[in-house]
Amino acid sequence: MKIAEVLKAKPAGDVVTITPDAGVRELIAKLAEHNVGALIVSADGESVDGIVSERDVVRHLHHDGTVVNNTVGAIMTEVVETCEPGDTLDALMEVMTRRRFRHVPVVKDGKLVGIVSIGDVVKHKLSQLEFERDQLDSYVHQT
Repeated sequence: MKIAEVLKAKPAGDVVTITPDAGVRELIAKLAEHNVGALIVSADGESVDGIVSERDVVRHLHHDGTVVNNTVGAIMTEVVETCEPGDTLDALMEVMTRRRFRHVPVVKDGKLVGIVSIGDVVKHKLSQLEFERDQLDSYVHQT
């Protein structure tokens, strides 16, 4: 299965982004409003300048209780692992597991086109396993 198929199955809508100069309070509000665990940091809504997650907020909060007064750029992860629509789900799953990522931006021709979460990966792998189980069950019970 390709990443493009995963993106097609997701609800329609653009990827939620935030600018590096936005405040952490705005970040927290957007995470809650959209019920997501991470946002792509992008100055123009198309490039991937970084990624920022709930984990980033919590880790910085642990070290500095004033993190909510910072900007997103101060706490974001700048080096971002991305994938492309033509990549396979299995390859992405391996990278996410090995590198302990929960969210990976999808980029095509240098532009942000989507995001895949670990929840998306699990959902599609379960669907694939259920399909294979049903096929085997059908084969075994043929008359």
